[in-house]
Amino acid sequence: MRFMNLLFNRQKMLSLAAFMLVSVALFNLLSAAVCAQDISVEASASATQQIEPKAGTWKTWVLTSGSQLRVAAPPNKKATKAEIKELQMLAPQRDAAALDQISYWDAGSPAYRWNEIALSQGGNTPRIARMLALVNVAIYDAMVAAWDSKYTYNRARPSEFDASLTTVIANPQSPSYPSEHAVAAGAASAVLAYLFPSKADFFNAKAEEAGRSRMLAGTQYASDVTVGLELGRAVAALVIARARTDGSDAVFTGTMPTGACNWKGTNPAEPTTGTWKTWVLTSGSQVRPGPPPACDSAQAMTEVLEVKNFARTFDTNRAAFFWQGNAAKIWIDTTSQKIFEYRLDGNAPRAARVYALVSVAFYDATVACWEAKFFYWAIRPIQLDPTVTTLFPTPNHPSYPSAHVTIGAPFADVLAYLFPRDAAFFNAQAQEGANSRLWAGIHFRSDLNAGFAISHAVSQIVIDRAKQDGSQ
Repeated sequence: MRFMNLLFNRQKMLSLAAFMLVSVALFNLLSAAVCAQDISVEASASATQQIEPKAGTWKTWVLTSGSQLRVAAPPNKKATKAEIKELQMLAPQRDAAALDQISYWDAGSPAYRWNEIALSQGGNTPRIARMLALVNVAIYDAMVAAWDSKYTYNRARPSEFDASLTTVIANPQSPSYPSEHAVAAGAASAVLAYLFPSKADFFNAKAEEAGRSRMLAGTQYASDVTVGLELGRAVAALVIARARTDGSDAVFTGTMPTGACNWKGTNPAEPTTGTWKTWVLTSGSQVRPGPPPACDSAQAMTEVLEVKNFARTFDTNRAAFFWQGNAAKIWIDTTSQKIFEYRLDGNAPRAARVYALVSVAFYDATVACWEAKFFYWAIRPIQLDPTVTTLFPTPNHPSYPSAHVTIGAPFADVLAYLFPRDAAFFNAQAQEGANSRLWAGIHFRSDLNAGFAISHAVSQIVIDRAKQDGSQ
């Protein structure tokens, strides 16, 4: 402004034409600078806001790549306008029930509710581990495939295509096609229907509900949902095909050893688990620990006295009963909490990656644990010394290694890698979960140590793979 005033005050020294030329030149220079700045800021913001545009290239588990099942192109502009009208007709249906449905499925990442639904089905430790691995691998691979298609076609969200369309929730910063919630729903519901066929109709209905919630919210088209469900189910079919040949239907035909140091009981839980097909291990025996102490050794006598003479307190009893509950659910809930705390609930592919990594580590560690259990058939404390008292019944399988350790430690290790700021918390939780088994009188110290050895070995393999999956 001062420069313009100076020019104006000195008009007697400049011709009017010269004044105009300088003014125009100055205006053009400033305009060009502002435009360049605007373009730069817009491009930067757009790149920053995009959710994982490279996730379609991440390493997968059952797919050869994210592009293996790339979906066909989305509907053309004319068809899109028809879909907009469909969404506009749905808007008046946003009553309290519809809003609750939208809110339910919008909580957390698309994988969040499906982990809750899966865990509500129950089961013993090996079966829960297998279920979580199958469900979360399916969701993760389906999400990678979805992201490949999303950024191949870059379809605008409905309200971006037609600004007159209202939405209940904010548009995610990713292309609309296919729907990430539908992809997760298609994958998870199909796997759960395979695992629990009597509830197939329930899982399928929940999948349709999840997809419809995105249409009711106004954030995705019907075709996004339809194609998303189909893509998720296609990935699930590959996961299910693998599951059918993982050996989990094997029947135990061996004989139980009857030595003095061997576990005593009948119908042990899932004795063939150690032979099941693994994800990162070559087999369940790959990380088998050395043998437990002989039951008549000095070490065994020391360990049984530690269990027998442990001075229980209210706090140790409380911890023992807490971890005696569904430990896998406790760790999945912890995983979900960290996804929320680290703001990954809006990042569907990265949240799916977290669930898949912890679930694979949990499953492979469980297979390795069971392989060692039924290789050594180690005696339980109360069987070695009947005067030992326990807080609750001893689990119906051999003592060495501890299964609870191979539930908690793999979760703790992988979560510590993914969320290093909270590593101390995860490790403390895993240690408490392990100690609680000794406090309850059902495990020896050597059972715990062997469980940690297995878990750390499996976790490191999972973490090494994660470092090379392209998500860095």
